[in-house]
Amino acid sequence: MSDFWLELARDLRLDLLGYLVVAIFLGAAVGLERELRGKAAGLRTNVLICVGSTLFTWLSIEVAGPYGDPGRIAAQIVTGVGFIGAGTILHSRGHISGLTSAATIWLVAAIGVAVGAGAVLEATGATLLVLLVLGLLRPLEKYLTSYGGVVRVTVEVEPRPEAVTDIERIVREAGLEVMELRSEQRGERLVVHVAMSGPARLHDEAKLRLLRASGALTISVEE
Repeated sequence: MSDFWLELARDLRLDLLGYLVVAIFLGAAVGLERELRGKAAGLRTNVLICVGSTLFTWLSIEVAGPYGDPGRIAAQIVTGVGFIGAGTILHSRGHISGLTSAATIWLVAAIGVAVGAGAVLEATGATLLVLLVLGLLRPLEKYLTSYGGVVRVTVEVEPRPEAVTDIERIVREAGLEVMELRSEQRGERLVVHVAMSGPARLHDEAKLRLLRASGALTISVEE
C-alpha cells in the first residue's frame, strides 16, 4: 500500500505542488507589505513572480536530468525579472521612483528560485529578512533623508516685483523649507539669497526648478 501512495504522489507531482504552495505564501508575505504601501507591484504581482520563478527552476532541474545543465532555464529568470523591474521604475521631473519595488521584485524572484531548488528553509529565512528590511529600516531611512542640513544658494534674476515670491514658492514646492530669504539690487540684476533646509535628495531638484522656473540668469551655491 505504501508503494501505491508513493507512486501516486510521484505521478501527481505533489512535491512540485508543495513548492508552489510555499511560493504563494512567501510571495504573498512580501506582496502584502508592498500592497499596504500602495505600490503598483503589490500582492498579486509578487505572488505570480515567486510562483513563476519556482516553476521555472523546478522545470529547469527536471528537464536537465542527471547529465544536463540544471540552471539553463532558471538562469533566464534573472533576465526576465530585469524587464519587469525596469517597468516599475518611473522618471519624472528629475525624480526617480520605484527603485525599491524593482529591487523587491528581484528578491522575490530569487526566493522563488530557492523554493524551486528545494531550499525552502533558506527561502523562508530570506523572506523574513526582506520583510525586516522593508519594515524596520523605513523609519531609519526617513530620518537619514530628512537630515540634509542647510544649503545656501544665490539666484540672479531680472528685477521684477514677484521675483522673490516666485523663488520662495518654487523652493517650497520642491519639498524644502525656506530658512532665510533676502534680496539685493546689483546693477540691472536682482540677487536673491536663499537658505534651503530639508532632505538632501531634494536640494538638487530645487536648484533645477529654480533654474528652469524662476527665469534665473545664474544660480550658484554659497560656500
